[in-house]
Amino acid sequence: MNIWKLRLTILGTLTAIIGLSTLVLAVILNAIGAYSLTTLIPIVLIFNVLQWLMAPHMIDAFYRVHKASESELPSIHKVVNELSQKCGISKPTLMIADMPIANAFAYGSPLTGNKIAVTTGLLKTLNTDEVEAVVGHEFGHIKHRDVQAMMFISVLPSIFYYLAYSSMFAGRTNNKEKGSDLAIIGTLSMFAYFALTLLSLYFSRLREYYADQFSVANVENGSTKLSEALAGIVHSTNRTSRVMKVQAFGQFKALFISDPIRAESGDATMNQMGYSTSNKQLVDELLAKGVTPVDSLLEVFSTHPNIVKRLRALQNKQ
Repeated sequence: MNIWKLRLTILGTLTAIIGLSTLVLAVILNAIGAYSLTTLIPIVLIFNVLQWLMAPHMIDAFYRVHKASESELPSIHKVVNELSQKCGISKPTLMIADMPIANAFAYGSPLTGNKIAVTTGLLKTLNTDEVEAVVGHEFGHIKHRDVQAMMFISVLPSIFYYLAYSSMFAGRTNNKEKGSDLAIIGTLSMFAYFALTLLSLYFSRLREYYADQFSVANVENGSTKLSEALAGIVHSTNRTSRVMKVQAFGQFKALFISDPIRAESGDATMNQMGYSTSNKQLVDELLAKGVTPVDSLLEVFSTHPNIVKRLRALQNKQ
């Protein structure tokens, strides 16, 4: 995948999100006599900022995350040290999440600093080279400040959601004329919420591609290692979902390198995956398959790219 084309697409999507938000807010502000935003917007902003600051503590508790000592994961600590020096960023804290599914995620806030967590399922599923590529992907999220970017993006749909809800609630208690104005504001807000949610999901998928390319650029033989890692993660999660529900691990799925819920949902690509003995064979199997209409539809509502598209991008085949 052309990195400059990807960067321009990310910039264009961000511009569209901000532009749509500004346009709808301008229309609503034009009707400010009917409804005031002066209290709602600050409340939503404060709520989201507090949520961002507290989220690392919630994630640690929910996923039973603990700090990984040098003696516990020496090879991965070595990878983290080398990537920190190579990328010119402070070393993030390496964590282990007690989760049976294979996954990894980067998270943090100004209160906690940056953290990279690998799951116990990941350590059992992938070899050291594949884990290295996964860690490289998570470094990409930290380097690109994706946690902050996604927080900013997620605030905008939240504002319009609460605005739509507030308008409909207030409309029941006002006179007919004012209720009509509030109904218009509520309808516009709900439209903006739906459109911004889809754009935010698209933006999230672009950030995953961007982090993939960061791993490719900074990990030796990164394209092959990450391709095999992603295939192994998806296939392992798909098998795990057959014996246990993985939805319980999906509350913060936007952080993960791979969406566990998609594997459990059994979309067309996942159902066609065989029982290959190696992750390399899995990559070859997936690259040989097409993307079905069902896959494309599911992707629109997903935080992560379709696995076949993602592998093709890593192999420069799209």
